[in-house]
Amino acid sequence: MPAVFAALIPVFLLIALGWGLKRAGVPGDGFWAAAERLTYYLFFPALLLESLTESEPVGLDLAPLAAALIVPVLAVGMLVIALSRALGRDGPVLTSIFQGAVRFNTYIGIAAAEALYGAVGIALAAVCIAVLVPTVNLLSIAVLARYGARGGRAPGFVAQMGLIARNPLILACVAGAALNLLDLHLPFGVAPTIEVLGRAALPLGLLAVGAGLDLRALRATRWTVAAGTALKLLALPLLAYATCVALDVPGPARAVAVLWAALPTAPSAYILARQLGGDATLMASLLTASTLGAFLTMPLMLGLLG
Repeated sequence: MPAVFAALIPVFLLIALGWGLKRAGVPGDGFWAAAERLTYYLFFPALLLESLTESEPVGLDLAPLAAALIVPVLAVGMLVIALSRALGRDGPVLTSIFQGAVRFNTYIGIAAAEALYGAVGIALAAVCIAVLVPTVNLLSIAVLARYGARGGRAPGFVAQMGLIARNPLILACVAGAALNLLDLHLPFGVAPTIEVLGRAALPLGLLAVGAGLDLRALRATRWTVAAGTALKLLALPLLAYATCVALDVPGPARAVAVLWAALPTAPSAYILARQLGGDATLMASLLTASTLGAFLTMPLMLGLLG
């Protein structure tokens, strides 16, 4: 467990630094939105493309790993809906708890996978992205369409698939895997350029995560936030581990599956909540609580289960 803590310390220190810089007004409010867009559309895709193109095949049957990623998400999602309706929670509250319990912060996931498992970790993280990005987006939009306050118009299935197909992380994973499988290489000079771009992904992405934290949001609905955060940071990784054991998912893949389940909620959940009639205030609280809670629970879950 000490090794897990040591590997994750830089990840969380960068998040804390981003929070401090934002509160100090450095380098300015306009910087952070631009930095997040650059990281999402350029730096992280470059990192995934370069890593997958050059990596050795992960050498395992991906079907059990995919099942170990999807089954816990479905189980926790159904539990959220059942408990919320039994407790009489209104629709928007239900949707935000649902998103908080199943969505994951890709920035922290890739940084932690690379810190703990190197190139193999990034390759396995790409599998997690390819499997879970479509899954959690389709589930979240469907739940918002069914239970949200309909403050926005949910896209249909074809439109949802189009959004997923244009996701820059998905495109980078597909392109990198295709180049690797076909034993093709990027043109002369392109690979080093992409490698340099990818180096900016982890530090800038983690700083942006910290800048987005809103500690004031935690004052509202403490018990709801605590329950939703426990589902995300404790129940989901435990279920992921149990599913991996049941399906005999091997060591490194099992560790990354547990890591991915233990990640805090993604900031994109707040955007969806605002657009499609979720409880945006509660969503902001869940985002901040899960990110802060992950400082403790991620090393604990990985040390015990990973």
